[in-house]
Amino acid sequence: MFEFDEFQLGFNDRSRRSSTDGSSRKNSIEGSRRNSMELVGTKAGTAMPAEMRQALNLKGLVPASIENFAKQELRAYEQLMTKSTDLEKYEFLAVLRSTHVNLFFRLVIRHFREIAPIIYTPTVGEACLNYSHIYPFLYPFRTSVGLFITLEDADDIDTVIENYCFSMLDIVHPEITVITDGSRILGLGDLGVNGMGIPIGKLQLYVAAAGLNPKRTLPIVLDFGTNSQRYLNDPLYLGTRQERPDDTTFYEATDKIITALHRAFPEMLIQFEDFSTDHAFGLLDRWRKDILCFNDDIQGTGCVILGGFISAVEEAGIPAQDHRILFAGAGSAAVGVAKQLLQYFVIEHEIPEEKAKTMFWFVDSHGMITANRGDKKLAEHKVHFARRDNGTTQCKNLAETIEYVKPTALIGLSTIHKTFNEDILTRMSQLNAQNRPIIFPLSNPESKAECTFEEAMQCTNNRVLFASGTAFPEYTIPETSEVCVPGQGNNMYVFPPIGLGAVLCKPARITDTMFYAVSKALANSLSSDERARGELYPRIERIRQVSARLAGALIVQAVREGLVGDKHWLDIVRGSMPEVVEGKGKPDGRVSRRVIGEVKTLMWSPPSSVEQYIVEAMTAIDPEDV
Repeated sequence: MFEFDEFQLGFNDRSRRSSTDGSSRKNSIEGSRRNSMELVGTKAGTAMPAEMRQALNLKGLVPASIENFAKQELRAYEQLMTKSTDLEKYEFLAVLRSTHVNLFFRLVIRHFREIAPIIYTPTVGEACLNYSHIYPFLYPFRTSVGLFITLEDADDIDTVIENYCFSMLDIVHPEITVITDGSRILGLGDLGVNGMGIPIGKLQLYVAAAGLNPKRTLPIVLDFGTNSQRYLNDPLYLGTRQERPDDTTFYEATDKIITALHRAFPEMLIQFEDFSTDHAFGLLDRWRKDILCFNDDIQGTGCVILGGFISAVEEAGIPAQDHRILFAGAGSAAVGVAKQLLQYFVIEHEIPEEKAKTMFWFVDSHGMITANRGDKKLAEHKVHFARRDNGTTQCKNLAETIEYVKPTALIGLSTIHKTFNEDILTRMSQLNAQNRPIIFPLSNPESKAECTFEEAMQCTNNRVLFASGTAFPEYTIPETSEVCVPGQGNNMYVFPPIGLGAVLCKPARITDTMFYAVSKALANSLSSDERARGELYPRIERIRQVSARLAGALIVQAVREGLVGDKHWLDIVRGSMPEVVEGKGKPDGRVSRRVIGEVKTLMWSPPSSVEQYIVEAMTAIDPEDV
């Protein structure tokens, strides 16, 4: 039986609350304790114990039934299922997250496969499109969901950070932030301040998938304006009504903001998200060597796709060096993916980098990217993979490029729906008759996907090695009734454990080889059953287990590179993996059980009982009281 004593509660009857003993400090402390207990009790909801109800004078004011957390979950899930659209489900979950954070995460973790596409892609895209219209109904007034920083705020950013710290009930510094300016949200374009839904959604996945502490996450949107007339003309738009600044102004403002954030929270990991292509690369190049940061669109996407690609190469049926890889789309995500795949051929198969580069081709809206295509000025990030061996050959579109390249792998990051039409898919099957074609339509949400799993299966006689950026249903082969599961190269496999590993071991920076180690660990995490079925990614139901392994792989690689900040991990890694020597060996994604076990003990989970919740909550508010 869980008991509350006077010391825990701070008072136990009305007489103490109205006491006039002349001690204002005592009254202040007791008032503070009562406020804290009321907050904790409110969050416990219908599971609030009888003793706490009595102490808070709630007799007759709430239903008499005292429930456990399991019944609360059942009721919440039942209500979720009554919502007729995914956007309505998103709104319900957003309110639940604001009012009952532990119940929210218990629900998400228990029903991860079902709920993840609602709190993140694809539903978060629809939520962002409508964010200014639904925002006031998602969060209680005066509840801080993150930071909304304007250009003008950049000159007074310390005040903004002070306001944030003052607004937090628990005196804890954030461990991780996801920051965007809303200029390129998913495949939906410039959404301005409406892009705040992305940092919120991603941080929820950091918590649910990898056990980051929800109290130590900080969503940030840089409200620098928007170039979208739709929002500038929308009377309900909540953001700054001005066009975006020039590059000089942009970088001056972001320098001030990031410098101040790093000064206030020097150990906080910064994840850049959904910036325009040029700014995405610019910010990453500017900060990656100076602070703990990464860009998920550039590095995370490449990392997760490499994990699936490693498995696909093993299953394709041709030597690694014989692959020809064609990208449809040449934005920051596509180039980031290509650079990760390039490192795989260099590190794993010891192909010289310049030779490995010749295995890659790109197509953008003007056709195959070549150095002599006639562009007035080829975008800087495209120059790296521009072909210089094409002679006078120029291909105007994807179909022509396929005939010229004869690719073994086709990777889509075009954000153009049905780019991989029936003719394209059929031709890929014909060109790879002696091996299995690799087809990765990675654009999301589904409305931007290059093809579906069903289309790829039907056009390749069920031989395709498939991974998508958005979730597709299973496909049943009519002739055999075999149920096939599509691979989903969703970044949620890697960015949560990358964040967890970085927060735990505090490396000086996150290197390309750390991402590579995580990719290898992802490929190595497939179970024997998953391998037997030819799947490229682990089942999503195992994501927390997989996250612990991947976070451990990043930590091991940080030790190998001599960059680990928390020396606690040096003893653990060296004691359980004596073969890991600083400055020696290539990243292999291997990690010991001891490292994985230590990571698991440090992953946050929502309290499993009301007693555990109340003790943890009261301790967090006032450690001396419990």
